[in-house]
Order: sequence, then structure tokens, then C-alpha cells
Amino acid sequence: MHSHSLENWTHDHVFLGAAHARNERRTWLVVGLTVAMMVAEIIGGTIFGSMALLADGWHMSTHAAAIGIAALAYRYARQHAHDPRFAFGTGKLGELAAFTSAVVLAMIALLIAYESVVRVANPVPIAYGEAIAIAAVGLAVNLVSAWLLREDHGHRDHGHAHDHHDNDHHGHEHHGHHRDNNLRAAYMHVLADAATSVLAIGGLFAARAFNWVWIDPVVGFVGACVIASWAYSLIRDAGAVLIDIVPDDGTERKIRQLMEIDGDRISDLHLWQIGPGHRAVIVSIVTDRPQAVTVYRERLAALRNLSHVTIEVTACENHGHARAA
Repeated sequence: MHSHSLENWTHDHVFLGAAHARNERRTWLVVGLTVAMMVAEIIGGTIFGSMALLADGWHMSTHAAAIGIAALAYRYARQHAHDPRFAFGTGKLGELAAFTSAVVLAMIALLIAYESVVRVANPVPIAYGEAIAIAAVGLAVNLVSAWLLREDHGHRDHGHAHDHHDNDHHGHEHHGHHRDNNLRAAYMHVLADAATSVLAIGGLFAARAFNWVWIDPVVGFVGACVIASWAYSLIRDAGAVLIDIVPDDGTERKIRQLMEIDGDRISDLHLWQIGPGHRAVIVSIVTDRPQAVTVYRERLAALRNLSHVTIEVTACENHGHARAA
């Protein structure tokens, strides 16, 4: 190798989602909104002696903490994006935050379910007017927050800066891996709160109109089940990325189709997600007629979501014995 700079041959390891900065700003904004609502409810509940207001305020605090985790993860990932200690960058920090947030969401669902069962057995008197007003204000805050945290389809992640070959007909396939689970976790907390507010309002109106005191806890239990199912899906999706489960969207099959030509065979293949919209792949090729690594890289150029490609080529000593692993 010549003594000149390696700059043309090296690349960075920044695998953050394309909308990272936007999502970080909006998540902090929602944290502020949620904390303001929480403080107002706790102070109001204390001044007016309202247990319902106090309970909702402390309930909001769990969501504020979870959304805060998402915001801090965005900030940390951005600040340490160029830290060489992270072998594949900080793109997966969002998944760790999402997983943690989903566990909190599951705990909230369990608490709501427990409280609902207790209230079915031991009904408590409800101050309908006040409770409906609280739920309505909470719903309004949650709807604004949900709008802020919606996934903007104009900011889809399409590959990485050092993918120089962009073929548009591949660029719009399989958006599942583009999903920012950290944003999704914050969104689900807001949505869970909005759903419980909607169900609470419906249940309170029904309870007041027909004197069905039992409807309020029953509706609470239904809400808990819905939130638990959201938490499960988030735990499953974020967990899959954290333990490097192969993304199931046909990318591995496409890699094999593109690489296994002209007698070349793949002996080892590792594909995993390293950030929203970013994949890493290690491919070991066994062949009778080895070519330059750049030839094999060119074959994968059409797959825009491959942000970090490592290729190993081994010459097959005995002709005819190269087999796919």
C-alpha cells in the first residue's frame, strides 16, 4: 500500500435514522408537554382534593419518564455517533430505549388491569363531571403529542452515505427496517394514554347515563389489554434487533441470488440491523475463479439498505467442491 492517506478507503459508522434530528426535537417537545400536564394535574389534585386528578397526574409521570428515555437515547446516540468504542455506531441505542420503554408500557397495562379488577370488586364513587373534564384535557394533550410523534413518510431512511449506487426500483421495498422503534415507543405511550382517555370518557358517560358504575373498571381492563398487546409487539420488534435476528424481508434471499452466480457459492452469511434503515452484512464467498472484492461489492450495489458490507473471498482448492453452507 502506498503511503498516501487512507481517507478514500475508510468510512464512518454513523447509522442513525435519516429523521434522527427531527425525531429528537419532537420527542423533547412531547416530554415538555407531558411533564407540564403532569405537574398541573398533581398540583390541581392536591389543591382541590381530587384523587382522580392526582392519580392521572402520577399516571402521566410514568409516560413522561418513558418518553424521556426515548429523548435521552436520541441525544446520546447523536453525541456518541463518532465514538470508536461503538463497533457499529450508536444506531441500535434507539432499540434499547424502545425495549425499556415497552417494558414500562407493559407494567402500566398490568397496573391498570389490577386497579380495574379491584374496582369491579369494590366500586368507588366517581365525580363524573370532574373526571370527564380531566380525561378530555388529557386527550387533547395526547392528540397534540401523537401528531408531533407521527412517522413522517417524507423522512424515510434510504440507505447510507457510502452506498454509491442508488437504483430506485429497490429503494422503496420493505419499509419495516426503516421503522424507528424509539419513536414508535414514544408514540405508543402517547397513544396508550389517548386510548385510555377515550375509553374513560365513553365509560364515564355510560356510567352516568345508565348508572352502570361497573362499566368504568371494565373499560379500564379492556384498555389495559390493548396497551399490553402494543407493548408485546414493541418488545418483540425491538428485541429482535437487539439480539441480531436476521431481518425477515427477503434481503438475505436477494443477497444469495445476486452473489451465487458463475460458480460462486456463499459459505457464510451474516445479515443484521445496525440502525433505522441500516443493515450490515458479512459474506464469505467460495469460488473456483476468485475475482477482485470490488466485483462482488458491485453485485450488492442495488441493495440500498446495506450500509456496511464486508466480503471475504476464498479460492476453492478442489474444483467442484464449493458448496453453499
